Amino acid sequence: MNLNELTIKQAHEGLVKKNFSSVELTQACLDQIKKTDKKIHSFILITKKEALEQAKKVDKKIAQNEQIKVLEGIPAGIKDLLCAEGIKTTACSKILENFIPPYDCTVIKKLKENGLIILGKQNCDEFAMGSSTENSAFGPTCNPWDLERVPGGTSGGPAAAVAANESIYSIGTDTGGSIRQPTAFCGIIGLKPTYGRVSRSGIIAYVSSFEQTGPITKTVEDAAIVLNAIAGNDKLDSTTSPKDVPDYTLNLNKDIKGIKIGLPREFFEQKELDPKIKESIYEALKVFEKLGAKIEEMSLPMTKYAIAAYYIIAKAEASANLARYDAIRYGEIKNQKLVLSEVEGSKIKNLSDYYLTARESGFGDEVKRSIMMGTYTLSAGYYDAYYLKATKIRTLIKQEYDKAFEKYDALICPVSPILPFKIGEKVEDPLTMYLVDAFTAPVNLAGLPSLTVPCGKIKMEKRAKEYIIGNGESLPTAFQIIGKHFDEETILRVGHNYEKAKKTQK
Repeated sequence: MNLNELTIKQAHEGLVKKNFSSVELTQACLDQIKKTDKKIHSFILITKKEALEQAKKVDKKIAQNEQIKVLEGIPAGIKDLLCAEGIKTTACSKILENFIPPYDCTVIKKLKENGLIILGKQNCDEFAMGSSTENSAFGPTCNPWDLERVPGGTSGGPAAAVAANESIYSIGTDTGGSIRQPTAFCGIIGLKPTYGRVSRSGIIAYVSSFEQTGPITKTVEDAAIVLNAIAGNDKLDSTTSPKDVPDYTLNLNKDIKGIKIGLPREFFEQKELDPKIKESIYEALKVFEKLGAKIEEMSLPMTKYAIAAYYIIAKAEASANLARYDAIRYGEIKNQKLVLSEVEGSKIKNLSDYYLTARESGFGDEVKRSIMMGTYTLSAGYYDAYYLKATKIRTLIKQEYDKAFEKYDALICPVSPILPFKIGEKVEDPLTMYLVDAFTAPVNLAGLPSLTVPCGKIKMEKRAKEYIIGNGESLPTAFQIIGKHFDEETILRVGHNYEKAKKTQK
């Protein structure tokens, strides 16, 4: 096995035993990026010099027989929404193309305290708006299973990088499925923590009341390891919970005999759900039954209103959050000079004209669409009819999940109704693209934790012309395990038991 193919746990054990150095591990990932990323485009910025310098510091500690933390010396990729001091952070938008934060977001700060090595910033949909990573101002990311297909979004770059072994793990964000959908499309693990479990401070905001940062990894255990490092209360984020952070790795191996799992029929009966995905999940459920879990169908009738409520609230918050971007306050932006030179002496007669011109030039189509939709739903005469009604539906959805968890320990359902689609296939049809989030968005409305676990491969009708992993004949599929508020321990344990059982079968 090549060093870049290791899991976090394997890499840590190898470093401790001095089987290889952190520099060698980091260089292996950098070599893989150089080899494959021209085709995948997972990274928009590679911080080679900084990564190797940090790796040398870790190696010095190891040489002196100092104890190192589990994540120390292990290279990772970071979604380009997380501010990192001195490293360009753009949200994959032209309006922030030269913004260099003078601070670390809380998640990066916590990871640095745990010995983080940053390989670079990873591609995503602009301001996390999209479901395919096609909306990035710097070009789309390709799915390593089939380079003509999307990796999912918005954390498509982080997911594709881990799947292609360019990074040992990645950090993504999930607003309506942005960790879970791309990890499902790329055949790896993705965890969206409970809202308030991980700080949002210093992360470029799209929908403040939905977003959570989480790990993208090769194994469930790795996801637990990363969550240990990033979870917890933060005085800079008033929405973070004061609840104690448990050791998420502690009970992973505890069996799941007698655990009650609900299957929301509204998810499985949707006509948009690919029958092959449904079949693969039902095969996975047989594994859970053998492990002693009790599985039964149940109902979440408010689910049918989730997508409409989600997008009304999301676009409204986006309209407010993106009002701050004026192409003036965030660094010396190339786009600012372009705008001025192109329209000098004609369009710009006052500051208001400048703002309008700069935002028109700096934002992509999906971002503009979101701002317009959000401004409309918040405007006088429409606020009560749209936004207020959507927030009431959100409350009902949360209450429905709370009631379900009085009976069940976890819920299992699909992540996406469809398999990874071709790049460009849905760009001109935003409504169809929004429906891809039908199974993930309800979880964000309710603020629940959810874990994506791969459950097989589905044969493609036509072999991929070009691919990085797999054999070009199949695409991965997955299910998500939804848990109670702040009960990441249970969903991680359920996912880990399934993962172990599948490895045993092989």
